[in-house]
Amino acid sequence: MSASVYVVAGKATDSVTHGFLPAAARLGLDAILLTDRPSAHRHEGTVAECAVSDFREVIARVGGTPGGIFSNSDFLQAPTALAAAYFGLPGKDWRAATRTKNKALMRRHLAPLDPVFSADAFAVPPEAPFPLVLKPREGVASEDVFLVRDMRELSARREEVAARRSDPLVAEEYLPGELHTLETLGDGRELRVLGSFRTRVSPPPFFVEERLEWAPPPPETPQVLAQLEALGVGFGACHTEFVVHDGRARIIEVNYRLIGDHCDFLLADLLGVPLFERILRVHLGEPLDADGPRPRRHAVAEPIIADRPGRLTAAPEAFETDDGAVRLAYRPQRGVGDAIAITRTNRDYLGTVRAIGPDAGQVETALARFREAHTWTIA
Repeated sequence: MSASVYVVAGKATDSVTHGFLPAAARLGLDAILLTDRPSAHRHEGTVAECAVSDFREVIARVGGTPGGIFSNSDFLQAPTALAAAYFGLPGKDWRAATRTKNKALMRRHLAPLDPVFSADAFAVPPEAPFPLVLKPREGVASEDVFLVRDMRELSARREEVAARRSDPLVAEEYLPGELHTLETLGDGRELRVLGSFRTRVSPPPFFVEERLEWAPPPPETPQVLAQLEALGVGFGACHTEFVVHDGRARIIEVNYRLIGDHCDFLLADLLGVPLFERILRVHLGEPLDADGPRPRRHAVAEPIIADRPGRLTAAPEAFETDDGAVRLAYRPQRGVGDAIAITRTNRDYLGTVRAIGPDAGQVETALARFREAHTWTIA
């Protein structure tokens, strides 16, 4: 009988549907998907309804002797870690999963290494070091994240956000610098750097990621690794966003899961390794494989971002093709007929094009040709 792996999920994502579930099948695993949204996963094999935000419910739904319990959801890392610990399975430290998801806890825990002003958004003192970044304490995808330059702007924005959502808001010191990501994978003994992207974001007051470009990890990367160690991050996949300014690396946020928005597929293709399988295997207790030589290639992930509200009436389907020496792949995130609302977040992505080639010049040329050859129409 093959081993079973329980995949804990909320909403349907391409990372799970087209990444981890097929990887589990390739490894010969029986995958059982636990979710509180079963209708969204009805085409994904064995699906069981479960209140996945409660670790006790996850534990109750797991049957027999599981081989592993895993989640790629931002919100479900802590309950998944607790369930794995209950069964004595490899997993993340639930405390590290909690403190990375909760931005107030993260700042408090990192203060000895990197003090950053952070306060409840409704209790910001007048002497706070404006500009500040207003954000949900446990938010994702740049949703309701704004740069505010004074107390008046803070008051207006927090009232605007509070009218839409009831979860806590924090206001943090704005950290200037060039934005990078750090992609890591750990097996509990070793934390390995997979690579890094340079990230371009939209002009303030918003923070929409507009482009990720593969680049060598900056020289300040050891500072980030020291901060991750202090947080307790060391198992499974982790996607960390940080800025570098005047030789100092400062963490913006830690997503204790694999990078998203289709950059996970780009990373797997670029490294030329079965990345989704590797992540599942460490959750089964296996050590990291030895790395081969790093590829000397260039890569870019560029989302197609909606510029107006309406209904999507024309857009390309998913495909992969070669443009000379450049491998192009496009995966839609919205389909023809979908209603489009402008949110100034990553939710505005219509799709993402990925390009891998020998050098930056060939990649940029191929990307330009791709955009010229395809149309996205919002009526």
